Amino acid sequence: MRSALHRAGYRFRLHRKGLPGRPDIVLPKYRTAVFVHGCFWHRHRNCRFAYTPKSRVAFWKEKFRSNIERDHRSARELRRLGWKAVTVWECEAEQSSKWLRRMPTAHGT
Repeated sequence: MRSALHRAGYRFRLHRKGLPGRPDIVLPKYRTAVFVHGCFWHRHRNCRFAYTPKSRVAFWKEKFRSNIERDHRSARELRRLGWKAVTVWECEAEQSSKWLRRMPTAHGT
């Protein structure tokens, strides 16, 4: 992902601590925070990797619920601070054509 972003002309920082949710990649010029989420842990809808283990189901449901809630809270807080939050899912990380078009451009999208 990082090399695809760099080839596309983006300059970024990694794991900036001062931002909510500690984003994986930060594009300061565009005030954009990129989260690379694992499909299993963050429950990517309709993804084959987002299965629920058959044992300790109650534990896993609560764990997934709290992860999703934390993700939403981080995105809301970033928006409140004037940042854009972009999520790239584990299953699409290798296919830069899927997620690169969600990145901001110089025109402000």
